[in-house]
Amino acid sequence: MAQLLSFTTCNLYNLNLPGKAIYSDADGWTTDQYNAKIAWLGRSLTDMRADVFGFQELWHADALADLMARAGIADSHVPLVPPDHDGGRIVCAGAVRKDILEDEPEWISSFPDNFKLQDEGDDEQTPDILVQIRGFSRPILHFTIRPVASQAAIHVFVVHFKSKAPTRISSNAWYDRAIQGPHAKALGSALSTIRRTAEAAAFRMLVTDRLRGNHDPLVVLGDINDATLSNTANVLTGQPNYLFGQSMGGGDDALYTVQTLQQYRSTRDVYYTHIFQNERESLDHILVSEQFYDNSRDRIWAFERMDLANDHLNDLDHKATGSNDHGIVRAVFSLDPA
Repeated sequence: MAQLLSFTTCNLYNLNLPGKAIYSDADGWTTDQYNAKIAWLGRSLTDMRADVFGFQELWHADALADLMARAGIADSHVPLVPPDHDGGRIVCAGAVRKDILEDEPEWISSFPDNFKLQDEGDDEQTPDILVQIRGFSRPILHFTIRPVASQAAIHVFVVHFKSKAPTRISSNAWYDRAIQGPHAKALGSALSTIRRTAEAAAFRMLVTDRLRGNHDPLVVLGDINDATLSNTANVLTGQPNYLFGQSMGGGDDALYTVQTLQQYRSTRDVYYTHIFQNERESLDHILVSEQFYDNSRDRIWAFERMDLANDHLNDLDHKATGSNDHGIVRAVFSLDPA
C-alpha cells in the first residue's frame, strides 16, 4: 500500500480563551461559547484528521492545546505557535505529526527587502503609482517536514491574507466625514484589495525564491480571502497549465490548487468555503508545487483526493453552535514518484 500524506487547512474563527478580548469585543467568548467551539472544532478535526494542520485566526496557545486534546492529536502532533502567544494578537499556527517535523518553525512578518510596488505608468496617460506596505497583516508560518527519509523535505507555509471587508478609514487623521464619509465603503474596499494584493505579491516572491532552480516540494495552506480565479490566486499560483500528458508537464515555480486537481476527478464542482450575503465562494485553499502535480515530470506525491467540510456554513448562529465561518479543506497524496 502506498504511503499517504495529508494536509488540512482550517480557519478557527477567532479562537481565544474565554473572557479575553477579540478586536473591539472586550468580553470575547463566554465559557459556554468557548466550550462549544472546542467541542465542534474537535469533532471536525477528528473527521478531517491529517498529518499536517494549518490554522488561521488563533489568539492563544492554550486554546490550541485544548483543541488538540479534544481532537485526539495532542500525543501524535506538535503545536506550532509563537512563543508567549497569550491572546493579544492573531496569528497563523499549525499542528504537525511529531515524527515528520524538521527544524524549528518561523513566522515571517516583513515583506522581502526587494519588494517594491512603484511604477511611473505604461504610457503618458497612466498616472504614477506607489504602494507603501512593508509587512503581512498576519505573520506567515513556515516550517519543513520530511515524511520519507529518502525524499526531499517539504516546505509548508500557512497564510492568512487581508479580508474583503472594507477597511475602516474613519480613524485616520485625514478622514473627513463630510468629504470621505459617503465613499467610505468604496475607499475601504479598495484599501483592503490593495493590501491583500500586495501580500499575495510579496508571498509570491518568497515562493519563487524558494522553488526556482531546484526540486523542493512546497505546500501552501490558508485563507487567502479570495476565490480560485481571482487576481489574488493568479498572483500566488503563477497561473500554470494543467492539461498535460502523464509526467509531461509541471512548472518550476508554479503552484497548483487542489480544487482544480479535484475537478479533474469529478463531473461536478461544489467547492465553496465561505458564505456572505448568500454568495458562496472558495476563500480557503491548499496550493502545491509541481512535486504534488500528477502530470509533472518532477512528481513525487500523486494527488489522491480532496475532502471539504462546509455544511456548517449554513448555521445561522456560529456562536451558539460553536462552528466556524469557513469551510475546512483536506488534501491527500500518495508517494508515487514520476
